[in-house]
This record gives sequence, structure tokens and C-alpha cells, in this order.
Amino acid sequence: MDLGLRPEFRARLERVTAMVRDEIAPAEAEFHAEVPRGGRWVLSERQVEILEGLKARARAEGLWNLWLTEEGGAGLRTVDYAWFAEVMGRSPLAPEVFNCNAPDTGNMEVFHRYGSAEMQARWLRPLMEGEIRSAYLMTEPGVASSDATNIAMSCVRDGDDYVLDGEKWWATGAGDPRCAVYIVMVRTGGEDAPKHRRHSMIVVPADTPGIEVLRAMEVYGHDDAPHGHMHIRFSGVRVPADNILLGEGRGFEIAQGRLGPGRIHHCMRAIGMAEAALEMMCRRSLSREAFGKPLAQLGANYDIIAEARMEIEQARLLCLKAAWMMDQGDARAAAPWIHQIKVVAPRVALKVVDEAVQMFGAQGISQDVPLSAMWTHLRTLRLADGPDAVHRRQVARAELRHYTQEKV
Repeated sequence: MDLGLRPEFRARLERVTAMVRDEIAPAEAEFHAEVPRGGRWVLSERQVEILEGLKARARAEGLWNLWLTEEGGAGLRTVDYAWFAEVMGRSPLAPEVFNCNAPDTGNMEVFHRYGSAEMQARWLRPLMEGEIRSAYLMTEPGVASSDATNIAMSCVRDGDDYVLDGEKWWATGAGDPRCAVYIVMVRTGGEDAPKHRRHSMIVVPADTPGIEVLRAMEVYGHDDAPHGHMHIRFSGVRVPADNILLGEGRGFEIAQGRLGPGRIHHCMRAIGMAEAALEMMCRRSLSREAFGKPLAQLGANYDIIAEARMEIEQARLLCLKAAWMMDQGDARAAAPWIHQIKVVAPRVALKVVDEAVQMFGAQGISQDVPLSAMWTHLRTLRLADGPDAVHRRQVARAELRHYTQEKV
């Protein structure tokens, strides 16, 4: 089982690491400071200048669309890409600079695997060129969406169209002025259909009449502008019947194909955040003194730093094994490992960030350091793409199958 980065990609990873450290991270403060000046849901000229300049440099050096591990991509395996995702996790701007940002990577994967030639020309090409953004609409305010069989948005065939009615929320990226297309999970089957054949995925242009953005959802009081997580209402929204992906009843099939790799990407970025937080914690513990000693020598700080290092290493290895399982080509066999990392990686990273906050004291919860933003992102990740409890349930079901032939 080879969990390392192949030698031919080491120089490329070194360049990504250098760009994140020397060019992208230093630009973050200026980029985010621009948000109140131009309005919450627009990009200022300076923000566009920062992003497009960095993206142009990434493209020129072949550091673009690294996430695509299938034909037409950069040639990386999922294991290889995991190392890149960890580095990108150290900066919130980095994934977009390399065109490896969520939810676009998952949506590009859907268009790449399941989209028609027309969809690929209209949506996949500009997404892969970094010209537009996209959103994935699944969660709904009126049902427990952790059980996706509850998804209820109505999608009814009417001649050559489908008509959509209902609400979605936590539509990440839908606030971005460049967001041009949604991939939407809808219900097309009745009670007589098998439970996992009642839902479909449909492609909806963001400017279709009948779509109303009700509000931006706030994450611990922050709206994450200009990207955002929007609450959206669909009222009699008509889209061509050809916009349905693969046909009616295949929504869960597509969702699993989309979410598996994306969860690995999220988790490796979480490891990157944990590494950044541990570095900050160590530097702080050696540079600040209290009661006549460096902070590192006070209380249980040696133990805290040691535990953080050990837990990060364990979480990384588990992420890499899940990536290796994905590379073997059997998504069903990889699923239990992906469920495990989706619980472990955010939880470990959140713990490390929380300890770093404690080491920084009051500054740790302020805007002067990125720890509070990292904490809120990681706490949210314990819910995004399925809450911990659902993933633990799937891990337990897989484990119990080794011991019984009964349906668990």
C-alpha cells in the first residue's frame, strides 16, 4: 500500500507549497478587507486583480485542475492529490487559485462523469477554465436532510420541461456573483418507487426565472461573503427536460460518485489547517513568556503539543488510506474508510485549532489571527457532507457485517 506522493510530482508540490506560503497567504488580509467596500455579494476590482493574478501564475506553471484524477486531468492519483489538498488547506484562498475549490470540484466531477456533451460545453469547460463558479443544492430547511431520502423539492415533468418548487438552504457558493449554475437534488418519484430511486439530479442555470435568493445563512454570525451559503426559493422554475442527469431516479448514484472524492479533499484540507494551527501554537509557546517561563514550559503545554502532533499523524494516515482505497476503483469498498475520515479529520483538526486558540489567549479569538475562522470552518465541516453521527452509523454497520448475515 503506497501512501506517498510519487516522485514525479514532488517538484510540483514544492511549487504549490511555495505559492501558498509566499504569495497566496500574504494576500488574504487584503482580499477579505475589500468585502465591505464593494458590497457583500460582489467582487471588487482589487479582489479580481488579486485572484486572477494568482490564478494566472498557477496556470502558467501547470498547477491547475490538480483534483481531476481521471482521464484529462493532471495525472495524479487520489493519494497524490491528497498531499496537494493538505497544503491548500493552509489558506482559504488557495483552493480557488489552483481551481481546486469546493463545491466546484464536485460539480465539475459530475459534469465530467455524467453530463451530456452540451452540458460539458456550456458548464464544464468554463468551470475548468475558472471563468464561472457553481453551487450544489441538496439540503432543505423543512426536512432532516442528514437522511437524504427525506429530500422533498418537487420536480414534475410538464411536456418538454421539468417544473421545480421548494426551498434549499446552505447552498455554498451561491452568493458569489460568478455563480452561474446549480446542480440540484430533487424528488421525482412517488411513494411506490424504491426509497433510493425517488430522487434525481438536475442542472439549473442560476438566472432561471422563479429563483429567489431569500437570505445568506450565517456561520457563527458570519455570512462568508462574497462566497456565501444561501437560502433559495424555487417557485415554478422551468428547466428543459434534457437538464436531468442520467435520467429520473439516479440522484443517489450521482451523489455518491460526487461526495466520495470531495470528502477526502475536505479532510486533507482539514489536516492542512491542523498543521498550520500546530505551527502557530509552537511558535507562540516559544516566543511568549508568563510567570518567568516560555508558555511551552507551563501547565500541560508539552503534552498538548505532543498529542496534537500524534493525532495529526494518525488522521493523515487514515485520510491517505481512504484515498488509496478510492484509487483501487471500488467505491463501495472505499466507503467505510471515507466515513471514518469524515469523522476523524475534522474532529482532530478542530481539537488542535482549539488548543492553539487557548495558547494565544484573547488574541486567538480575535481577527488578528486566523484561528477563529479556522475553528468555525472545521466545526461546520462536522455537519457538511453529512454529520458525524450519520458517518459513525455507516462505520458501525460496515463493521457489524463482518459478524452477521442479518440486515443491520
